[in-house]
Amino acid sequence: MVQLMHVPVLFKEVIAGLQPRAGGKYIDGTVGAGGHAEGILESSAPSGLLLGLDRDPDGVRVAKRFLSSAGARATLMHASFVEMARCAQDLGWKRVDGILLDLGLSSRQLENGRRGFSFMREGPLDMRFDPTSGMKAAEIVNLWTQNEIAQVLSEFGEERRSKRISQAMVQARPIDNTLDLARIVAEQKSGKIRGRRHAATKTFQALRMAVNAELDALKDALPLALGLLVPGGRLAVIAFHSLEDRIVKQVFRRESRDCLCPPEHIVCACGHRASIRQVMRRPIQPTTEEVIQNPRSRSARLRIAEKL
Repeated sequence: MVQLMHVPVLFKEVIAGLQPRAGGKYIDGTVGAGGHAEGILESSAPSGLLLGLDRDPDGVRVAKRFLSSAGARATLMHASFVEMARCAQDLGWKRVDGILLDLGLSSRQLENGRRGFSFMREGPLDMRFDPTSGMKAAEIVNLWTQNEIAQVLSEFGEERRSKRISQAMVQARPIDNTLDLARIVAEQKSGKIRGRRHAATKTFQALRMAVNAELDALKDALPLALGLLVPGGRLAVIAFHSLEDRIVKQVFRRESRDCLCPPEHIVCACGHRASIRQVMRRPIQPTTEEVIQNPRSRSARLRIAEKL
């Protein structure tokens, strides 16, 4: 059942980009249901090793069942990818050959109403990747000021009606569940569904990103990942949001340059040297066939860098 429900985004492209090999060590920083991890293990057989991390303890449990046939080759831990260096050190790994960060929300998380991620299913306003700790979305919705909520919706959701929606949310307090919140948001946008997007998509996305501090985690994780790679090792990142993809793009571009000085500097004064090369200049996007089979993949962008 797990295997049928979970569809890894850009699966073939990720495996081709990481180039797993026998004897290599690999980290899947968002192991989820284990789809990409299984591909890495198969491609690095018989001696490749995998460390799978996930902030969601349920995801770790699912992945352990799914990857059980790999035995000791797969180690799974309940941890954020920001902790990848510590987790690798716990295994005695000083460097690794490849790292994957899939920044998307899994179908399993979306389809479980109790997690509060979906505007299509009734559930509590939770939205935490790790339901055992941290702030819930209900705290933002019911306790934060109107201006603070508007800033979250504008910054993380790029929602043009952030002020109007935040005002309606404050006036409707207390808001107890996901369907009530989705209705309130839709009313401020004339209840319209534009194209394939529900009116509440951006609001739910913004709240989730704020609850889990997703952009901060990504900014912290990228230099850690690049520092863990052996020469020739590769980092693959799948982003689903323009802000995430921009962060990855900027880091990859900066770290692939020899000098970061302003153009007016005739002689380099920064001393920066390129530590990676971008495997491709433009991100890889899902094919039309993949989007038809898995509509949630439509916004995915894959970027790959190789350590020099």
